[in-house]
Formats: sequence, C-alpha cells, structure tokens
Amino acid sequence: MRRTWWIYLIGVLGLVAVAAPFLWMVLGSFKTQGELMRVPPTWWPRNATGQNYDDLFSKANFPRYFLNSALVALAVTAGNLIFCSMIGYALAKLRFKGRNALFVLVMATLMIPGMVTFVPLFVLVTNAGLANTYPGLILPFLVSPFGVFLMRQFFLGLPDDLIDAGRVDGSTELGIFARIMLPLTRPALATLGILTFLGSWNNFLWPLVVAQTEDKYTLPVALALYSTGQNAQNYGLLMAGAVVVVLPVLVMFLAFQRHVTKGIAITGLK
Repeated sequence: MRRTWWIYLIGVLGLVAVAAPFLWMVLGSFKTQGELMRVPPTWWPRNATGQNYDDLFSKANFPRYFLNSALVALAVTAGNLIFCSMIGYALAKLRFKGRNALFVLVMATLMIPGMVTFVPLFVLVTNAGLANTYPGLILPFLVSPFGVFLMRQFFLGLPDDLIDAGRVDGSTELGIFARIMLPLTRPALATLGILTFLGSWNNFLWPLVVAQTEDKYTLPVALALYSTGQNAQNYGLLMAGAVVVVLPVLVMFLAFQRHVTKGIAITGLK
C-alpha cells in the first residue's frame, strides 16, 4: 500500500484536472455577468441565479436546437444498430464469395481520414438535393466501419451451433438473425449505441456545413454561433448552453457505463 500511494495521488490529480473545468462551467452558468467578470474570480456563485437558463430557453431558440440534435443523434444511432449488426452478422456467419475481401475493404475505410471524404460527401449530398434537410444530416452516418467491425467481432464469438439449430427448426436466415443471434449481442449493441450517440450528438463540422438555416441547427452549431457577435461577451449564457449540450450525454454514459465497459472487454477478447 505504501508503495502505491503515488499511483492514487496521480489518479486523484488527473481526476481533478478533468473534472475542474466541467465543474467551473456548471457553477459559472449560475453566476451573473458581473461575477463572471470579477477579478480575482470566485469559485462558488455568491448570488446564484437561473437567469442564464431562462434566457437560453426563452430568448434563444435552444429548444428547437435541442430537438434537432436529439432527432439526428437518435436516427443515426438507430441506423447504426440496425445496419452495422446486419453487416457484421453477414461478414461473421454467412458464407459467400468475396466475404474476406469485403471485410478488408471495410477495415481499409477506417484508415481514411474523415476530412478526405468530407468535400466529396458534401458535393454528393448537395447534388442529391439533401442540403439543409434532416436526411442530409442523417444519411451519411447511418453506417460506420467501426460499428461493422465491432459487431462482426462479437458475432464471431457466438457458436455456429445456434444457427444450425435454427435452420433445423425451419427458421429463415432473417429469423435466425433477429430472434436467436441479435438478442445475444446486447453488450455490443449497448457499446455501439452509446459511442454512436456521443459522436453524433457532438458532431459539429458536418451540421455546420449542411444546416444552412437556423431551423436546422444542432446544439453544437448553435452554441458556436452564439459565441460570436453580440452574444460573445455573455459568458453566463454560453456556459448554460454548454451545460445543456454536455449534460444529456454525460447522464447517458453514466447510466450505461457498465454495458459499454463489458461490451468493449468481451469484443476485445474475441
């Protein structure tokens, strides 16, 4: 115990370094503008107020931005859960010509930086007439190479005897996948769902380019735009907006943390 005290000390210092900015943001969202500008700064609000949140949801159009973010993130997450699990199952359990080559192609896309395909993807979406639409925000991210890889690795660890038993009972391939195999992949599905939701909720660059009118803005885009112009000096409003952006994903991650850890660990072992 005496030999490892420094490990705990480093862990505590790291926790403080990570949590302190978030705690400062939450406390700052309840401060007045004058207190936020005070030198030296105060840690705890002397006169706590909820005016920043009132302004956020009354004067600004943040409820609409919140709904946009929720719609896009939930649709992208649902698409990944459905399509990545189907593709992963096919690559792991179905025998067809070119299966290994197709999996190598999927893995190769992981090596391509997103910025390389960003402009061609934007041109494709624009030519399809999907710019400034919800499908334009959702469709390019319905399937991810990482999700396919994650689900394939999990399906590889499931015994083929389950599939053979389903075929003997007369079940179709779709029935075997939906009724037998898919329920066994709940840890992997939870992991993929959480990671996909986090990535979509925090996505900034694509909605910034595709969403060209205010009614299609997501929360990260709206918060970035509110940090410029006449709202640039309203730090309380910006901190309140940042809390609104961060809090849902933080609550979701804490609620499903056990499933995420289990899913990654099991998939890694397989």
